Amino acid sequence: MTDTPPPRSGWRQRLPLIVIAVVAVIGAVTLRDFFTFEALRDNRAALVAFRDAHYLLTASAFVLAYIAIVAFSLPGATAATLTGGFLFGLFPGALFNLTAATIGAVLIFLAVRAGFGRALAARIDASEGRVRQITAAIRANEVPVLLSLRLMPVLPFFVMNVIPALIGVRVSVFTATTFFGILPGGFIYTWVGVGLGEVFARDETPDLGIIFEWHILGPLLGLAALSLFPVLVKVYRSRKGTT
Repeated sequence: MTDTPPPRSGWRQRLPLIVIAVVAVIGAVTLRDFFTFEALRDNRAALVAFRDAHYLLTASAFVLAYIAIVAFSLPGATAATLTGGFLFGLFPGALFNLTAATIGAVLIFLAVRAGFGRALAARIDASEGRVRQITAAIRANEVPVLLSLRLMPVLPFFVMNVIPALIGVRVSVFTATTFFGILPGGFIYTWVGVGLGEVFARDETPDLGIIFEWHILGPLLGLAALSLFPVLVKVYRSRKGTT
């Protein structure tokens, strides 16, 4: 007879989440004035000079910092996206931004899945309300629903990292839908960051509401609707089969 290892205690399972929560609280208090548009504006000359002298180091440090911002839910994700465009251009700036944001989201996903597991998922299934409706929709049509929710973020980014972890979405599916779902928005904000030099020269602030202008929002809504097309086909076929 072989001995089976005892299950990990609850606090050990939740240790990654505890670390994330502690760092998030400390970061929200101590770093909120550092990861801002104003900080980028005031330090732009030094950042550009350091990038020109140490490009690979700057790129690596930027990606790691962005991953930390997302993984620990620190303030400044938008400013980081603008910085990626400002320092590295549309490409590879957009690639840096999207990759870092996706990795940070996956780290939260893994921490939540390890910390709560099936017990909380069962409680969600037994609950009522909007969260249960969303989880049921995700389970029935994982890829289309997750992709559409990323394209049109009706829920906060952090929440969209947590819910899939609680209902057993595969890591590969979560990673792919996150990367491709945030691609349009990340591309747009990186593009805004590329033009920050002119914005700084005019002593203005960037128009972060551009994503809500119809010529931008319209195509995003179209992409979200297109991603749900397989779901509509599935519903249509199921209803047709019952008639």
